[in-house]
Amino acid sequence: MVPPRLTLVSDSQYDSDEFDGDEAAEAREAAIQRALSDPEAAVDHLSQSVLREKLRRLEAMLFASSEPLDAKALRRCLEEDDDVNLLMAELEEQYKDRGVTLVRVAGRWQFRTADDLSFLLERQQKEERKLSKAALETLAIIAYHQPVTRAEIEEIRGVSTSPGTLDVLMETNWIRPRGRRRAPGRPLTYGTTESFLVHFGLDAIKDLPGLADLKAAGLLDANLPPGFTMPAPTDVAALMPDELPLTDDGDEETQEELELESGEDEGAEDEHQTDAVEPSGERTPSENDGE
Repeated sequence: MVPPRLTLVSDSQYDSDEFDGDEAAEAREAAIQRALSDPEAAVDHLSQSVLREKLRRLEAMLFASSEPLDAKALRRCLEEDDDVNLLMAELEEQYKDRGVTLVRVAGRWQFRTADDLSFLLERQQKEERKLSKAALETLAIIAYHQPVTRAEIEEIRGVSTSPGTLDVLMETNWIRPRGRRRAPGRPLTYGTTESFLVHFGLDAIKDLPGLADLKAAGLLDANLPPGFTMPAPTDVAALMPDELPLTDDGDEETQEELELESGEDEGAEDEHQTDAVEPSGERTPSENDGE
């Protein structure tokens, strides 16, 4: 049997531990006395502690995620009655002048490197795929005029649009087919995607630059034709009244069309039955009548 090991504690160490315990007790007693003397200050201190804890949780969630997080995902680490948008505004203010900033893209939140420090993270060798002038023009028309068809894009540009141009934009995942126009031929309608907003750092499509911004940037001629206007860009997820939904096979049938076809069949059947009745209303003789 191995005898138990004994540890010798000197008088100085024992006195030190006892002194530390006395200091902690005195500090707790002083905190209690301050809370009793000024309850409002104690409540403020407690609320600030709770706020810091909530911000720390949001900070940890955003730091660990590789994708932008929306309010629903962030609410999982908070209480049900917490205002996520208010807390995110507070956290955004704290990171405003840091090397990493909190930005909102496509309605979601994400940590990003500060714009003025992006040069520190640039690579010397980058393989970039530049879009052609036709692709850039087509992308701009879709962003500002969505939902828009290929024929409408060609009408705005004044030249025909190659199918390959739309294919390139869809490969980048910047545009998507929305539906089909309620028009002869049912042409496809196109709109932008969430990846478009994330790439260009936009919270919503309405944040695209307007006429005054484009003039200030020198992207538009100062001497524009009289009455020149630009549409207000909108991106409604739901289909517009003049759009039909897409199906797996690329075609669709609405309930109205089915009822219309059914009505035409019934009308044809009634017409066929009417042909078998003479105008006088008498039944046409048949072979059974002889019998």
